[in-house]
Amino acid sequence: MSFETSVSDKNYSSTQRVILTVAACAGMTLLATPLLGYLDLANIVMLFLLTVLIVAVKLGRNAAILASVLSVLCFDVFFVPPRFSLAVSNIQYLVTFAVMLVTALTTTHFTSTLRQRAEEAVRREQRTQALYQLAKQLAGALAIKQVVEITDAFVRSQLHASCVVLLPDEARKTLNAVVQSSNLPFEAHLAHVAFESGQFVRSDEMRGMGFAPLYFPLKASMRTRGVLAVAFEEQPEEPSDETLSLLDALASLVAVALERLHYVEIAQATEVKMLTERLRSSILSALSHDLRTPLTAMVGLADSLFLVKPALPAAALETAQALHEQAERLAGLVGNLLDMARLNAGEVTLRREWQPLEEVVGASIKLLGGALAGHPVKVLLDKALPLLEFDAVLIERVLCNLLENAAKYSPAQTVIELQAKPVGTVVEVAVLDHGTGFPSHRRDELFNMFVRGNAQSGKPGTGLGLAISKAIVEAHGGTIEADNRPEGGAMVRFTLPVGNPPSIEEELA
Repeated sequence: MSFETSVSDKNYSSTQRVILTVAACAGMTLLATPLLGYLDLANIVMLFLLTVLIVAVKLGRNAAILASVLSVLCFDVFFVPPRFSLAVSNIQYLVTFAVMLVTALTTTHFTSTLRQRAEEAVRREQRTQALYQLAKQLAGALAIKQVVEITDAFVRSQLHASCVVLLPDEARKTLNAVVQSSNLPFEAHLAHVAFESGQFVRSDEMRGMGFAPLYFPLKASMRTRGVLAVAFEEQPEEPSDETLSLLDALASLVAVALERLHYVEIAQATEVKMLTERLRSSILSALSHDLRTPLTAMVGLADSLFLVKPALPAAALETAQALHEQAERLAGLVGNLLDMARLNAGEVTLRREWQPLEEVVGASIKLLGGALAGHPVKVLLDKALPLLEFDAVLIERVLCNLLENAAKYSPAQTVIELQAKPVGTVVEVAVLDHGTGFPSHRRDELFNMFVRGNAQSGKPGTGLGLAISKAIVEAHGGTIEADNRPEGGAMVRFTLPVGNPPSIEEELA
């Protein structure tokens, strides 16, 4: 199938070309007859050869072959003695006829070949121009629907065919048709084969059944983005290699456009997420700063009620104690919000020092005090623990958050374990409890802000402890993860890089 019909095929039918060829030969015969007494027969032969050449250029190969035969017959009948007869008086004229016919056919062949090559060059130029315009349109597309509409319009106008663009679902298991102007049916198995293999798939049997017979994978630089199914509206013959090449180029352009839209969507979503996080951090920081001062004043005023002389009644002191506890809890919440805002904004500077992990573990347990009163803490530290370079205040905050969570969600009097051991180039620290564990379907969300392991729990909390711990650990170059223990309970472990600790000389006795 050619990209565009040639000029002669476009302007003249087969019957018209035959009539024009006969008219051209008859006209040359009438023109040359008065010149018979003035021109030699060899020159008259040249006139007929010129007619064949003109017919070949204007009407094509088949018309030129017909003109070659008619020119020989007209020359024999009207110019070679005896005239008006096919008989030949001189045997030499047979050689003239043969040479004339061979020369005419040779001229026809070369002329038709040059004409065909010129038409091919025009078609290639038109195809290149059409693909260039298509690429410009696809480059300006802002949605997948626009890409499909542009593709469908190109296939209809340039190839007189119908197409459908098939895109995979999120799991890349099923191909679904994007909304298109044509309702072209497609065979799902063939489309899936083209998608998985990345190779062109063709089935002529599907054309007879009304399905699209051609399936082109939309291969981009990173992955296959979908499949282009094509069916020609009226084409009994097989599509040519030129047509298949054009469709393959079309599939490549569509794939590039789809991949561009995919990464544009990812970039926009990432930018929106960054702006959202930045706005949330700014709001949290502003609120935390504004609330910290009045909360500190409330804690101080609640404490001052215990110093009033004479002493207040027991009921008033109980109310003062409740006010003190709630103000401290609210102050802790504000502190967490402010810390989270600072960590997200990257404003926290780590004060790293080489120090043993044991000291921070002991300080964390002592700092929690009453929060661990109903839970014995079992500390298992490997004897081969090296010195680590970390910010003691921040790592202490991580341990406090993990231990407090373990105590909050564990049954009373159950043991909380704190383990630390070297594992390759890192030291792994784990906090284990005997509680209900984490919900398996929410395990990936636990370290997000305002996400709690048990959203319906009656325990007080805001879901910031694990988020703050993750930010601190990752700032130290470590990782943190949560899991459930096989024997029951939850486990949160994080790592700290070992680095190159300094050597310590033993003190003299």
